[in-house]
Amino acid sequence: MTVQIDRDGGSFVLKTETVIPEQLEVVFSYFGDATNLGRLTPPFLHFRILTPEPIEMRVGTLIDYRLRLHGVPIRWRTIIRSWEPPFRFVDEQLRGPYRKWSHTHEFEAIDDERTRMRDTVRYQVPLSFLTHRWLVRPDLERVFQYRQDVIQREFAGQGNARVST
Repeated sequence: MTVQIDRDGGSFVLKTETVIPEQLEVVFSYFGDATNLGRLTPPFLHFRILTPEPIEMRVGTLIDYRLRLHGVPIRWRTIIRSWEPPFRFVDEQLRGPYRKWSHTHEFEAIDDERTRMRDTVRYQVPLSFLTHRWLVRPDLERVFQYRQDVIQREFAGQGNARVST
């Protein structure tokens, strides 16, 4: 997996694509379970979900988090804007470190045993001419590489992943 980040007008667009050795429904269930976000987030962010469990995922679901970014405590709130199991969902930042953040998660069955997952994140950052190259971009590359490493461990040839129910 590679993390590709390009400019699109006043926004940046991050794209990744991963092939996961598991059925579409299992992969969607894993990524659609908000509690797995803690597993997928690197320890350096000190990430914690504040919304009480269970979190029912649907359009309009609000999820609150707390994390530390370069030592600065941050509260982050997202809303689920689109929920289309088992193919797609979109979370969007309502409050957090970005001026704009919209993360589209797409899932496509390659065959009965493999799923292609695509992440597309459209984001804007304050003072991007100062912060993006030296702080934001390296952090996002590190976060998505960590996520890829976790995905490989979670789904590594076992035929299934740890899916919370």
